Amino acid sequence: MTTKTKSLLGVLGIVLLTVLAVLIIIPNGRIPVINKIFNKSFRLGLDLQGGTQLVYHADLESIKSDNKTASLQGVRDVIERRVNAFGVSEPRVQITGGISEARIVVELAGIKNPDDAIKLIGETPILDFREEGKINAENIKTENGALPVVWKQTELTGRNLTNAAVEFNQNSNAPEISLQFDSQGAKLFEDITGRNVGKRVGIFLDGSVLTAPTVQSKISDGRAVITGSYKLEEAKQLATRLNAGALPVAITLINRTSVGPTLGRDSLGRSMVAGVIGLLTMIIYMLVLYRYPGFLAAYALVLYALLNLAVYKIMGVTMTLAGIAGFILSIGMAVDANVLIFERLKEELRNGRQLIPGVTGAFTEAWASIRDSNVSSLITCALLYLLGSSIVKGFALTLAVGIIISMFSAISVTRTLLMASSNLKLFRSKKIYADGLITEGKKV
Repeated sequence: MTTKTKSLLGVLGIVLLTVLAVLIIIPNGRIPVINKIFNKSFRLGLDLQGGTQLVYHADLESIKSDNKTASLQGVRDVIERRVNAFGVSEPRVQITGGISEARIVVELAGIKNPDDAIKLIGETPILDFREEGKINAENIKTENGALPVVWKQTELTGRNLTNAAVEFNQNSNAPEISLQFDSQGAKLFEDITGRNVGKRVGIFLDGSVLTAPTVQSKISDGRAVITGSYKLEEAKQLATRLNAGALPVAITLINRTSVGPTLGRDSLGRSMVAGVIGLLTMIIYMLVLYRYPGFLAAYALVLYALLNLAVYKIMGVTMTLAGIAGFILSIGMAVDANVLIFERLKEELRNGRQLIPGVTGAFTEAWASIRDSNVSSLITCALLYLLGSSIVKGFALTLAVGIIISMFSAISVTRTLLMASSNLKLFRSKKIYADGLITEGKKV
């Protein structure tokens, strides 16, 4: 395959990539395949689409001093798992007020039914396994009119549960919940089933029996199955509750605030206007300073913006004002690579090199600087994401995505377009590549 053919194929790939990015960004696309794969909406944070803010008080009086910090972090982790299971996009859960007056602030963006979320956050599902014991007149539990039975609690509880998932019975295709225990739970479950072969073992949630299957043999793999007349949604909800885990400390809802999106949308509008103005300014600057390469850089910048938005949509990145700021900043940083390349190209042409070798040399010489500057920026983004708060993480994530895509747009897109056009007679004149190019004291 010739170099010219490779360049043309590269240009075709760039055009197709541009079309694909546009199709992904545009909502409710009319192409079935695209619509099926990428039929998602942009995820907006609380500051952009509104939602509910909940403030909880954590009761740490019964917790030892050296365990209070860990307990608060445990509460935060459990609440995050529960809210994520509820389907809220990237909730913000943070601890404020210190140990003495601990407050847990939960921000739920776009939540439609905050009462359900409040109920889910506050619940502490207690799962335990009980053995069928002898009838005790002082402690009889009647199961839906069945024979009296007494259940004896065991050491196996929800603390030993590592995962709960919805599965389907191979024979009846009915939904059921599979449970997987940790190593300690697997040993306890093995002991329980071993001494109860032919007897029932009760699985209880919040003190109510879910199911009481008869043990057929000792189970050593640490797995159990909850069966029953469950509808699929009921089985999913139960698995969600079991996976959420128990709260390490008691929490009390002390404040609930509905947050409107008006201020955020106003800020979003201003930010987008600022971004568009900045992008147009950079495009004009590149056109004036670098002429034809500036035009290619402008196309690469537009494609860069489209690719960023497409990636945000595919990855489900939650857009906040801080995230948009990171995106706009990354647009400015995306120009840096083009400036380095084009300045090097001007030097190559001034030194008398032909166009195609000059383009190749410009990219080769500028790559080291582009690589080092972007890697250092990515390291900064990684530190901000690992150590920062939720707002800072959003900024770091969008900035990092932008930096990675900017390297692709500058190195691959701009280079491919330059090399392809260099093979055409119309674009071989050095005059269209920069103003005032001089070779051996003469303008070219």
